[in-house]
Amino acid sequence: MSWLLRAYRATGADLPFGNLLAAHGVAMEGYFWRFTQPATGQVVIALAGINRATDGQWSTLGLAAHPNRFLRTDAYPEGHAESAGLGAFAGRAFRGTADRVQVDLGPDARLDVRVTDRVGWPHRRFGGSSVFQSVPALNQYWHPWLLGGRAEGTAVLGDTEIDLGGAQVYAEKNWGKGGFPDSWWWGQAQGFADRQACVAFAGGEISAGPLQTEVTAVVVALPDGTVFRLGNPVTSPVRAHVTEDRWSLRGRSRTWSIEIEGTSPLGSAHVLPVPLPEERRNIAGALEHLAGSMSVTVRRRGRLVWADESPLAALEHGGIERAREELRRRGTAPDATSAPPLS
Repeated sequence: MSWLLRAYRATGADLPFGNLLAAHGVAMEGYFWRFTQPATGQVVIALAGINRATDGQWSTLGLAAHPNRFLRTDAYPEGHAESAGLGAFAGRAFRGTADRVQVDLGPDARLDVRVTDRVGWPHRRFGGSSVFQSVPALNQYWHPWLLGGRAEGTAVLGDTEIDLGGAQVYAEKNWGKGGFPDSWWWGQAQGFADRQACVAFAGGEISAGPLQTEVTAVVVALPDGTVFRLGNPVTSPVRAHVTEDRWSLRGRSRTWSIEIEGTSPLGSAHVLPVPLPEERRNIAGALEHLAGSMSVTVRRRGRLVWADESPLAALEHGGIERAREELRRRGTAPDATSAPPLS
């Protein structure tokens, strides 16, 4: 039975009540942390993709920030994803666990933060991908495992050292058999009036063999601690309309309904890399805004229960051709894999 379970998880899938945080052994295990400091308007993100090639593992690493437009990325020759719990490691360059994140991409690109007062994912049966987590061999799975927390530590971003003490924390994990899908959209926001509130969504084209469909999931942590998820295509569908500078989502179940509007100008996006795991190299793949505007309206059985807006929302539109075109528009080098915002 243990052999069968390992083989099943090696497709990327998890049984209900499974350990979503442990590595699966697929082509890419992605780890992402976001630190939001509403009082100063500072946002810092740290990312690690632990990638599998035929000759071993390597890592896609990144550290970025707003408002100073900082960005540093790397294709690091080593990588290890923890098979017993949450953990991403890349030599001395990256170390990420449930309670600490350390990044060292040079003397001017460092992060060392401890995470306390963690607010974890509360539902044991399924994670962010819901029933889709049990479907083998999808190109992408998603799980927002940390919906709140308090940061204690600092970041060195270029010639500036930033105190992240008290910053709000969000973290997620994504993984898949082939890296990233051809097209996707994603967003996350804290920085609302109530510190407990957190919103995240992820959508894109998912496939497994002949199966191909478009799915968007939305997760909301309300100020009173309630956490709900929408995105089952039958019982709680979410419709998403995404353009170069706008993210519009509408979702509904028997109990909950949600409206999300996000905006940010194209030139303010960081162009981030995604891995080509077997080729051991990164390629530009995602346009991510670190401080867009997101308004959220939540109703329960038709009655308004929460509405607010964050000016420090993450908003992402992904796709290799889309990112490549934006790099051309900005006049970057033909082989560039990332780029800071224009403004």
